[in-house]
Amino acid sequence: MNITMVGKNVDVTSGLRSAVEEKLGKLERYFAPDTKVNVVLSVDKERHKIEVTIPVKGKIIRSEQVSNDMYVSIDLVEEVIERQLKKYKNKLIDKHQDASASFKREFIEKEFTEEDEIKIERVKRFDIKPMYPEDACIQMELLGHGFYVFVNAETDETNVVYKRKGGTYGILEPEE
Repeated sequence: MNITMVGKNVDVTSGLRSAVEEKLGKLERYFAPDTKVNVVLSVDKERHKIEVTIPVKGKIIRSEQVSNDMYVSIDLVEEVIERQLKKYKNKLIDKHQDASASFKREFIEKEFTEEDEIKIERVKRFDIKPMYPEDACIQMELLGHGFYVFVNAETDETNVVYKRKGGTYGILEPEE
């Protein structure tokens, strides 16, 4: 694996670099040798964050972990990525594609039990009314949800507003 490391508000010391390489090196058993891994380490007040992004043949494996210690964040991110790989193996590797380009043969052939199979437990139906994005944010807050689906009164398209980390809002719009 080719690990590219960047630091934001933190110097990537040799100790941090070796800790990241050691932890993410455990993932080499899953990936082809030329797989690129992008790592961003950042510190904001007491929040030590690591973001790991691994692009693999049309998909992205990503994890972001925050703690009050960078080494704890590094430990957590490796565990999360490994769990993601095992859980979504069949979805990541489409049998009709050449999976050997991104993953090692041993990973492709190994069967993992699906511990947390995704099941839709409930279907909710509701009227979607045209409204402005700001009104949709207010409605989302009134409902106490983290997102809200609505028809945008300006574009007449279905959009989603959502609450972002830090208390700001985002909107999802379809591409034209």
